[in-house]
Amino acid sequence: MNASRKTHSSSDDLLRGELTELLPPPPVPELEPEREHALRYAVLRDALGSDPATRPRAPRAVRRPLPRLTWIAAPVAACALVAGVIVLAPGEAPAGPSGRVTAGESTAPGAEQVLSRAALAAATAPAPNARPQDFVYVRSLVAHAGRSAAGGVATLPPAHRREVWLSADGSRGGLLREAGAADSVLSPSLPVYELEHRGASPRPTTLEAAAPSVTNPTHAYVATLPTDPEALLRLIREETRGDGGDADQRAFRAIGTLLAETWAPPKVTSALYEAAARIPGVTVLPSAKDAAGREGVAVARTADGEQTQWIFDRATSGFLGERTVLTETTAAGTKGAVLGVSAVLVKAAVAGTGEQPGGAGA
Repeated sequence: MNASRKTHSSSDDLLRGELTELLPPPPVPELEPEREHALRYAVLRDALGSDPATRPRAPRAVRRPLPRLTWIAAPVAACALVAGVIVLAPGEAPAGPSGRVTAGESTAPGAEQVLSRAALAAATAPAPNARPQDFVYVRSLVAHAGRSAAGGVATLPPAHRREVWLSADGSRGGLLREAGAADSVLSPSLPVYELEHRGASPRPTTLEAAAPSVTNPTHAYVATLPTDPEALLRLIREETRGDGGDADQRAFRAIGTLLAETWAPPKVTSALYEAAARIPGVTVLPSAKDAAGREGVAVARTADGEQTQWIFDRATSGFLGERTVLTETTAAGTKGAVLGVSAVLVKAAVAGTGEQPGGAGA
């Protein structure tokens, strides 16, 4: 009986082997790009859910009183359009209302994971719906430290509302509106005076603005940026070469400006995060708040005595804002002083300057 079963099993195995050689393997269907991004994001989200540097801390019982800590408003690089941010600098503990950060325990690495999550989330986000004739509208909260004419340390004022309307194709003048200041027209051409010959009266004319670039982006230009992270990082390094200083920090700041001030297609935004993850010296801040009080996780990079920080929503990995903080004492202030803070609130496409999303006028 047993011998018969063994013989039958051997025959089945031999037949399967012969069929395997004769028949090609079954085709494996490929996933649509959007579905692949969604699955990658879900897998990475679950995998990082157990990472103590990126997940919310669970409440626990406290047996003795602990000192009460206060979050401080943090600084942002002075960009044409940014967002309000409040964060803890790496290697520093929470600070009080003074706007300074005190020395403390250094943070753990993990910036690559934070940026990878942001890249995956961006890849599946809705695409911008701005047409060439439209304007890209960005609303934010911003605050930048200033110094008096007599000098002294820089002082950070309260964050205020900032709105900008940028021509999608760069062909028309935009508009910048900030609380407490007159509206500024953002013209695609620069007013200059021309002299035809020595002794002639100056004649008003205009000078065409520089061609679109990483440092002078339009919505149409940003849409054409490479989606390969290596190629994108090379382009950013090349187009920021004239700014001097640390090449890696130039690239990091330029990417932060593009994230805050433009509305790039999903694949470009994803590539920007992946390019940033390739910049050496980027660290992670496990917890941070923006100017609107939104808590999240941040990545940061330090150079020339200043640290640039980006803050991300902990649940969605969306970009919240940016800040800049002194990491050493200078004429502008003491170590830990906040130089700027921002928080991006709204990005949308509108038909004209002064128009609000939803059709409301100025």
